[in-house]
Amino acid sequence: MSEKVLLVEKSEGIATVTMNRPRVMNALSGELRESLRQAFIDLSGDPETEVVILTGAGRAFCGGLDLKELSTKGIGIEDPGAIPTGGSFFINATEFERPIIGAINGAAVTGGLELALICDVLIASTEAVFADTHARVGILPGWGLSQILPRILGPGRAKEISFTGNFISAEQAQTWGLVNRVVSPEALLPTAHALAKDIQSCLPEAVAAYKGLINRGLAMNLEDALKMEAKASVASARRATSEELADRREKIIRRGRGQIESPGK
Repeated sequence: MSEKVLLVEKSEGIATVTMNRPRVMNALSGELRESLRQAFIDLSGDPETEVVILTGAGRAFCGGLDLKELSTKGIGIEDPGAIPTGGSFFINATEFERPIIGAINGAAVTGGLELALICDVLIASTEAVFADTHARVGILPGWGLSQILPRILGPGRAKEISFTGNFISAEQAQTWGLVNRVVSPEALLPTAHALAKDIQSCLPEAVAAYKGLINRGLAMNLEDALKMEAKASVASARRATSEELADRREKIIRRGRGQIESPGK
């Protein structure tokens, strides 16, 4: 019996999704893309899942599309998993309301980099590297890389990565703002889980609304985005009672004192 190409483990409201094709750098075969698509659909319908951690098995996060498979099947528009025409897991992931933490354990290359970019927060192992090799392969990106990467890094740095196809280290990615932090390989998943726990300590519905607010705003001009935020703020304030706000404020104060007295926890 063959191993599953995608593993999903749930514990205490956190779903850890692991791409499991380590012998081929977790290359995005049709089966893996379909498994990812279905996993995000299932997790979206699971009310107990509050945070998702996405990672890879073995030495790579994801090496991109399975070029061996593409050499026999092609990359035509008849393949909805290869080009986002409605069947792409990227659509399901970008519409996913809950936070996604990318635990980048190794190489995230081309399609793998695009997969990392759908995550809300990236934590990288010191062994992680990043590259966009579309210009070397000769196929333009179709899962958002050309639009998302410049918004994160600025156009100059994004163009340097995409026009050269050069690899950058985890440390360089952190310096440029692509990843939030870099940790040792053995600390990667514990750090991601600790971050997930911090997210869970907030109101889940508020986190989901905040994610939507940020993502929608990034697609707007600043004036329209500020109007959208103001409207959402008024609506959220009207839903909260004074008693709820007072109780939450007290909990925030106690938590803040604890963090000051015990930094790093």
